Amino acid sequence: MSSFAQRCGIHDAAREQAVQRLGRLISGQGLELVRFAWCDQHGVLRGKTLVAAAAERALREGVGLVSTLLLKDTSDRTAFKVFEPGGTASLPGFGFANNLLLLADPDSFRQLPWTPATGWLRAQPWFEDGTPVELDTRRVLQRALARLAEAGFTLKCGLEVEFHIYKLQDTQPALDPMQSAWPPPAPAVSLVHPGYNLLAEGWYDQAEEPMRIVQHTAQALGLPLLSLEIELGPSQVEAVFEATDALAAADNMVLFRNAVKMALRRAGYHASFMCRPPFPNIMSSGWHLHQSLCDAGTGRNAFQRDVPKAGTDSSDAAHTLSDLGEHYLAGLLAHARGTTVFCTPTANGFGRFRPNALAPQSVLWGRDNRGALLRVIGGCGDAATRIENRIGEPAANPYLYFASQVHAGLDGIARALRAPRATDAPYAGQGESLPTSLGDALSALEQDTVLCDAFGRGFVDYYTRIKRSEQQRFAAAEDPDEFQRREYFARL
Repeated sequence: MSSFAQRCGIHDAAREQAVQRLGRLISGQGLELVRFAWCDQHGVLRGKTLVAAAAERALREGVGLVSTLLLKDTSDRTAFKVFEPGGTASLPGFGFANNLLLLADPDSFRQLPWTPATGWLRAQPWFEDGTPVELDTRRVLQRALARLAEAGFTLKCGLEVEFHIYKLQDTQPALDPMQSAWPPPAPAVSLVHPGYNLLAEGWYDQAEEPMRIVQHTAQALGLPLLSLEIELGPSQVEAVFEATDALAAADNMVLFRNAVKMALRRAGYHASFMCRPPFPNIMSSGWHLHQSLCDAGTGRNAFQRDVPKAGTDSSDAAHTLSDLGEHYLAGLLAHARGTTVFCTPTANGFGRFRPNALAPQSVLWGRDNRGALLRVIGGCGDAATRIENRIGEPAANPYLYFASQVHAGLDGIARALRAPRATDAPYAGQGESLPTSLGDALSALEQDTVLCDAFGRGFVDYYTRIKRSEQQRFAAAEDPDEFQRREYFARL
């Protein structure tokens, strides 16, 4: 009798050998538990922990998962009425909190460095009839990258991730049942460095203990960490990663974000990837995405130009980027408003778009300009020529963030769009304004027919419904700051 993985069409002789090798590794390492983890629509890992003896069978037969996990907003409230007739009519395969099955990739195995005798696997959901769950955000990116491959390209991404690390005031805070709420209260914290001294070595030394935990955790998991830095804001830091292919970069971001939160908490710290933590004096955190296309056959950077295009100067995109690179850049600009909700998906993140804050306000690009939405980096003959998108917040789901870039860039290439001249005044009110709230960003997506068609109308309707649940609760909150403390600071 065939296994569930075989019925899904993913289990061949090579995967069977990988499963058997992993079974021997789990036994040989003396592991006791294996976590089967799945990235939800908000970029947060969920899943189940199996005893080690059950892991090998689960790789073939799957792990049960309630389908409502795909239907929840950031508070964990289900945004669809799953027990009412027609409540999930727009979601084929969903209904009545039915079961899905997680199938893990045996090659994704890691041994977790912060907890004893525990392994970890990345998994994706399938329906019980063996068909893929197309709403799974990793699958959304896989579809986008398949479109890119059909055009003859791969996407390379480098990550610069700002976030905050705080010291927990009580390393084992009492979870008072009388104070329990949905979502729960945020933890009480103190700073690990006082801020307002960018890249200060003394501040790094002061924060070295938690930074070492971040370093050791990332490296033990095999993540391509390049540097750890002190950012401008109090308790704000940054991690920079080597560029990799897009799917690996997205997987790395999910694993890094969730792993460092767990490792730091065990040591008495709280890591927050919330854009603007709920304190009077903070600096917003961004997630700057460096991206370039590579020729699928040769691996050459398709954005690289050998010599400036005749008749151009440094304010022209074609002075630095290849023609294809300019078209991709112009596509990102054309769909910047529509992609915003995938890059900045929380109600909190829009407070970052302020003048002179090293964050964008308008749909503009600049030559090595950190105030512009898109920053073109490199020059003729430079194999590292790339476009940096500065709109993202660190809480974004990386699969959706990257997919939005692919779809926007491909439209620019397909229509051979030309980019306007570079800005030298990104905060002077030039260019179309970016959305200023989560609600505005959702509307901008719904009005972008190219993106709706690329993602699929069904996915856009599903995603916007979940995010509107969050936006409506935020708008109705009696205390917006307390809403953000519980919704984002305690959980993201």
